[in-house]
Amino acid sequence: MKKVLILGAGMVVKPIVHYLLNNGIAVTIASRTKEKAEKVLEGYRNGKAISWTIDDLEALDNLIINHDITVSLLPYVHHVTVAKKCIQLKKNMVTTSYVSDEMKALNAQAKEANILLLNEIGVDPGLDHMTAMEIIDRVHEEGGKVDEFYSLCGALCAPEASNNPFRYKFSWSPKGVVMASNNNATFLKNNKIVEIETANLFKNPLKIDFPEIEEMEVYPNRNSLPYIDIYKIPEVKIMYRGTFRYKGWCAALDLLKNLNLTTYDVLKVKGKSLSQIVAEINNFKVDNLKNEIKNRFNIDDSHLGLKAIEWLGILDATKIISQENTSTFDIISDLMIDKMMMNKSERDMVIMQHIFNISNKNGKKETIISKMIDYGNDKYTSIAKTVALPAAIAVKLILEGTVKGNGVQIPIEKSVYVPILNLLKKEGVFMSETRELHI
Repeated sequence: MKKVLILGAGMVVKPIVHYLLNNGIAVTIASRTKEKAEKVLEGYRNGKAISWTIDDLEALDNLIINHDITVSLLPYVHHVTVAKKCIQLKKNMVTTSYVSDEMKALNAQAKEANILLLNEIGVDPGLDHMTAMEIIDRVHEEGGKVDEFYSLCGALCAPEASNNPFRYKFSWSPKGVVMASNNNATFLKNNKIVEIETANLFKNPLKIDFPEIEEMEVYPNRNSLPYIDIYKIPEVKIMYRGTFRYKGWCAALDLLKNLNLTTYDVLKVKGKSLSQIVAEINNFKVDNLKNEIKNRFNIDDSHLGLKAIEWLGILDATKIISQENTSTFDIISDLMIDKMMMNKSERDMVIMQHIFNISNKNGKKETIISKMIDYGNDKYTSIAKTVALPAAIAVKLILEGTVKGNGVQIPIEKSVYVPILNLLKKEGVFMSETRELHI
């Protein structure tokens, strides 16, 4: 029986463990919290939980040696440490995280060891790559060109649960979401590079219709430019990767950023109220805080962002901070943890949409729209399912020898994405496609 080592027992571990065990593959979960891992394994045979932390590298050696493949679900900063061990011990490895520069630098060593370090095999990144390449390869094989490409994804609460002014709830790490709000963004528009500084990230979001839900807002996701080469579409004139949100989120995050409330600067805050902190860092009068915000940013009481931050408690004169020193980033993300986590009766949702404007071989223009909507259920959240299942299927196919290769890779080759997408469809995770020819 093949054996898989899974490092970490976080929010997406359950579907990957259950898929592998259901397919006759033994699993060991190594986690800081053994009890958490044991709970995931309840009702299953051939699963084992052990207590382990990344500091114990000697134990990691033994674990990797005694398993056929390693899956790192640790925080991304630890993936390279694990990858180096896998290279040394000549064992394949899978992660769902973006490839860092440090991981990329291991490519030659991984090839020399003839092992595969497969990264970005989750939902975004992961499913987005595979479903994009499926269409791009087909367009190119038919002699066409990709003129414009928008790749959009969002992990959200289901519409019926979007009942706060942010219209957002967390089924995963709030701190990661707020951290992402501090990114810059770069994309290609009409053959020109557009650079968006973090201060402007949430200004002027795109409006994209998603008929099964409503009109959504989209803000740019990091740097889209590398995907021109990654996806092999040098002909593209628009290359834009973005994040879906309900209306209200962008206005709220923009106001939070304008108020310097997502920064990492450590402040002395003990004994101060939230309203005091906001007033001090923005040179406002605390006893007239709401009006000062409205006047500075030329907004009124109907502004969605103002409603959201007031609901969150940013203007609260009674909420006193107990920490000695902290950052506004931590204050805001802690408030969100308190008020915006999904409860067990609510569903989360992952939506994805690719929009291709293409030129066919005969010169005719066509739009291809490929989209997915997936809801969580009482067994798995949607974000856990859509992140974990691509990774689980990749592990199974690597063990079977269907997916081969070496070096640091992401799932963009047909030999990788075709079998994974075929098995994902059997699990109910797939994109539907429409095409419209422009006459």
